[in-house]
Amino acid sequence: MGFFRNLVNRLSNRADIDWEEIEAVLISADLGLKLTTRVIDTLQDLGRKISPEDVHQATRNEIVRILGEPEPLRHSPELGLPTVFLISGVNGVGKTTSTAKLALMLKNQGHRVILAAADTFRAAAIEQLQHWGERLDVPVVVGKYESDPAAVCYNAHERALRENYDFVLCDTAGRLHTRHNLMEELKKVRRSLAKLDETSPHERLLVVDATTGGNALAQARQFNAAMDLTGLIVTKLDGSGKGGCVVAIREELNLPTRFIGTGEKAEDFNTFDPHSFVADIL
Repeated sequence: MGFFRNLVNRLSNRADIDWEEIEAVLISADLGLKLTTRVIDTLQDLGRKISPEDVHQATRNEIVRILGEPEPLRHSPELGLPTVFLISGVNGVGKTTSTAKLALMLKNQGHRVILAAADTFRAAAIEQLQHWGERLDVPVVVGKYESDPAAVCYNAHERALRENYDFVLCDTAGRLHTRHNLMEELKKVRRSLAKLDETSPHERLLVVDATTGGNALAQARQFNAAMDLTGLIVTKLDGSGKGGCVVAIREELNLPTRFIGTGEKAEDFNTFDPHSFVADIL
């Protein structure tokens, strides 16, 4: 993502270290003030001339420590019950597309997947998910325009139980994280899903855009307060030069990144690998 290359260019052939410049580079990668401060403290404690490689290693060590190892997905504890994903996010982050890509990934792994078109406030959103369903040969449960999103998710969950699907993916409407009534609606959807399985929804994922930096962290705070999130789907991790929000959100809210979108194609979607991410960002 160019972080280390940018750092080398700034520090090469310098007689003295400009700590403010190092801080600016770290923060520009959306790593957050806390992590940046710890990295600089570590470097200053070395008591010698600092090289770009020192900064690289100190930053790498902190990121590896924060991200930890990949975490397994949460599943229903009862054998034979479907695993339910409730997927949310603000408008424009690629939520519906990410939901469809996740469906394809799970299907390619041999699972039976059903989609719930719970963005009932936009007819275009329902049509978009139906189009994806036809393209992927995955069933989509829909409701009428402006119908209750919680009812759509409930119906999809009920069908999954009846027809032995492995996964239910609920695509909810994009919403501003600052709108209280819209966040309350998500809580209603969650309560509806729990009626059929008290442990559902097992994964409550927020889709964030890697290029939005601090805004992604602000969104995560608000959605987490409303939904008790279990993780993230991060879009646009495809050479944008960003991605540090993954680290900042993990550090502040302890939310792991579950999946990443890396391009326009349906196949450009993967399980998040912390080790590959660290190699890319540095």
